[in-house]
Amino acid sequence: MFNIENTEDIISPSLVFFEKQIDANIQRAIEQSGDPKRLWPHVKTHKTKEIVNKLLACGVNKFKCATIAECEMVASCGAGSILLSYPMVGPNLDRFIKIAAAFPQIKWYALFDDLNELKTMNEKAAASKAIINVFIDVNVGLNRTGVLLDKVTDFVKGAIDFKSIVICGLHCYDGQNGISDFAARHEAISKLVIKEKALRDEVASVLDHDVMVIAGGTPEFPCYKELSDFYCSPGTLFLQDHGYQTLFTDMKYEPAAAVLTRCISHPCDGYFTLDCGYKGIAADPKGIRGVIVGLEDKVEDLFQNEEHWVFKMKPGYEKDRPNVGDVLYVIPTHICPTSALYPQALVVNDGKVTATWEIFARNRKISF
Repeated sequence: MFNIENTEDIISPSLVFFEKQIDANIQRAIEQSGDPKRLWPHVKTHKTKEIVNKLLACGVNKFKCATIAECEMVASCGAGSILLSYPMVGPNLDRFIKIAAAFPQIKWYALFDDLNELKTMNEKAAASKAIINVFIDVNVGLNRTGVLLDKVTDFVKGAIDFKSIVICGLHCYDGQNGISDFAARHEAISKLVIKEKALRDEVASVLDHDVMVIAGGTPEFPCYKELSDFYCSPGTLFLQDHGYQTLFTDMKYEPAAAVLTRCISHPCDGYFTLDCGYKGIAADPKGIRGVIVGLEDKVEDLFQNEEHWVFKMKPGYEKDRPNVGDVLYVIPTHICPTSALYPQALVVNDGKVTATWEIFARNRKISF
C-alpha cells in the first residue's frame, strides 16, 4: 500500500492519505459500534471535510470538535449535531454563540467545567436571546479538565436557574484507561461505567429530563459499546498511527496516513538523513516519532532536528541503506498533530495520487 507511482514532482516531506484504508477503517468503526448512530466521532485527527462527508454518508451525523474552526468545517458539511468538546473561556464564548446562530439547523452543544464561565455564557446567551445546550465535562480520572465525579451534582444544582442554559449531557473522557491489554482495559472501564451510569441517573433526577453520555476515545470505545448505551467518540482510528496500532492490537485498524520523505544525505558510513524533521512529523511522542516502512527493524533512530532526521543502519543491514534521493514513507507514531503540520494531504488510490484534500481546520480561525 505504501507506494506511490510518479513521485518526481511530489515535494517532500508531504502528508499522504490512502483512501481505501480510510474507507476500511470507517467501515470497521461502524461495525464495532453496532450502529452508526452510536458514534460521536472526534475530527481533531484529520481535520478534513472529506472524511466528515464519508462518515455522514455512512449514517454518522454527530461530531466532536476541539476548536471552533473544526466546528465550522463540520457545520459546512451539514452535520446534525456538533459538540465543541473543549472548555470555553475568553472570546470563544462569543464565537460559539455566533457560529451557532449562523448554522441554526444544527444542534449545537458547548462544554463546561467551571460554574463562573457557565454563568458568563448564560448572561451572554441571554443578551443574544440564545439558548445554549451544554455538556458537563466530567473528570473521571485523567485530571486534565472536568468536574470531579462527586462534585457534578452540585455543579448541576448551581446552574439549574440559568435560564439560557440547558444541561443535556455528561462528557466522560477517560484517556487514563487507554490500557494496552484489552482485558485490563475492559475491567477498568467496566468499573467506571457503573459510576457514570449512577451519575447520569442522579443528574437526570435533578434536572427532571434524560441526560446523554459521551464517553471514551479510540482505544476505549469498543468497551463502552459493549458495557453501556453511551455515545462513543473515537477519532484517531480513521487515519490510525503507529502508536495506536502497536499499543492496541485488538482493534485491527491499519494506518491510512504517512509522511512521504526522501533520503537527502549519507553523512558517514551506515548513516542516512531524511528531510523530515520535527517540522514535518509530530515531536510529542516519547521514543521514536515514526517508523520507516520496510526498514522498521533495520535502523536505529539517532536524532532529529527541525528539517533533518538522522538514522543509522543496524549491524547486518548496511546494504539496505536508502540511496540519496530515494523516496520513503514514515508512519507517524502520533498522526493527530502530524496532520496539523500540513496544509493539504495527497490522496492515493492504487498507487496513484488521485486528489488533494485540504486540512481545512488546521488553523484556529476560519470565519468565526
